[in-house]
Amino acid sequence: MSTNQYIQLDIYVNYPGNCEQAFRFYEQHLGGKITMMMTHEQVPDTDSRLPADWKNAILHARIEIGNTTLMGADIPNAEPMRSAYLTLRFDSSKEAERIYTLLSDGGQIFMKMEETFFASRFAMLRDKFGTSWMLLHEK
Repeated sequence: MSTNQYIQLDIYVNYPGNCEQAFRFYEQHLGGKITMMMTHEQVPDTDSRLPADWKNAILHARIEIGNTTLMGADIPNAEPMRSAYLTLRFDSSKEAERIYTLLSDGGQIFMKMEETFFASRFAMLRDKFGTSWMLLHEK
């Protein structure tokens, strides 16, 4: 690849029906900005065989958090993230603690927020929407 070509790495997460709630939560609490959100019902020429309870499910959504784009959709039988983590880096321990409290509420903590040899604050968790996070305030 030549040096004048642009490349951007984005993240795409599948949700089991709570994509809109997750993105609205992230927008409110992580300072994100939803730039696109479309339900199945909003698609022109929607397939009439689509179940009624699926019409409000998210077909595609996009949120900007810092310099990163997170995209997502509702997918039947989507499972929580298992082997990948979205990592949030903070410029203060106080902000790391605040976000840890918000994201861990109703979720599953894998490593509680604490000081490590590489960070003044570090934690690993899965939030109530099924998204896995690492939170980091480096020393």
